[in-house]
Amino acid sequence: MSNKLCPWWMGYMLANPLRKITQDPDKILNAYVSQNMKVLDIGCAMGFFSLPMARLVGDQGRVICVDLQDRMIENLVKKAKKSGVYHRIEARTCSPDSLGIDDMKGAVDFALAFAVIHEVKDKERLFTEIIGVLKPGGKLMIAEPKGHVTEKDFRDTVMLAQRTGFSIAKWPNIGRSYSVLLIRQ
Repeated sequence: MSNKLCPWWMGYMLANPLRKITQDPDKILNAYVSQNMKVLDIGCAMGFFSLPMARLVGDQGRVICVDLQDRMIENLVKKAKKSGVYHRIEARTCSPDSLGIDDMKGAVDFALAFAVIHEVKDKERLFTEIIGVLKPGGKLMIAEPKGHVTEKDFRDTVMLAQRTGFSIAKWPNIGRSYSVLLIRQ
């Protein structure tokens, strides 16, 4: 699914704690992720959002973390073990053509695609995969970096998501990002 892939070493910069000043995972996700949920982090990198989601879902919840790059997944696993939330995380390496999540049909409550959609060549296929694993009423949050993605490109992405079966729930305000919360119809 890759179009323009973020190099693995950028994962260290993306996981920088200073990022929380403008993109605090707890503030962004608290309203959408809760105990016992099954959530999906698409393009999880080294876990900047995965680890906070693992704390939010609790011991009975699950965070499925998907990334194309083995090194991102390896570092995520190390951080999850160090943070004590490894037992709540399922880390998967996907392929360029598929997220590899077909085994989760209709089982996911919430999915996050943070700064990743612009890297995907076949966005329609991606949205079809995501909608297939979401429960009815399940939510997908998309955030794309301003300056890297144009507002027009972001709006085009949202329209494509709507054509594949999502509707707009709200437009969250997330620092330095265009963002939308979508719901599976």
